[in-house]
Amino acid sequence: MIMITLEHPVQEDLALLHARHTEAMHADTPPESIHMLPASALAAEGIWFYVLRETGTPLAMGALKRIDAGHAEIKSMHVLHEARGRGLARAMLDHLLAEARRLGFARLSLETGAQESFAPARALYLAAGFTECPPFEGYGPDPMSVFLTRAL
Repeated sequence: MIMITLEHPVQEDLALLHARHTEAMHADTPPESIHMLPASALAAEGIWFYVLRETGTPLAMGALKRIDAGHAEIKSMHVLHEARGRGLARAMLDHLLAEARRLGFARLSLETGAQESFAPARALYLAAGFTECPPFEGYGPDPMSVFLTRAL
């Protein structure tokens, strides 16, 4: 059984998810172009952190970060490599979209990598109605980044 729930990001059984996310971000991105938040920063006010679990085992994570009253950002979305190809990323993205609407946001944006390794993520977001946009709150131009947004 698959469930997605709002959880605290710092939990022992989430260590693998956070470690794999960190490895993936550092695999082919220079440090100055990595915009991920560490687990402890995901516990801040104005951030909602969600975990997708199958029979209790965490397989994916994703977060929403408030930019302002009407705009939020997707942060730290990751699915364990061995669980990919099952539609879990789309399930998490659909959940984040629904939660952003429920929380009253009118726009959702994100930053992802421009490298080939991020092509599946970009394809997922584009298929969900996101379009390219300029850098938004807190970001500047970066050739290693692609900025996407969509109205809710």
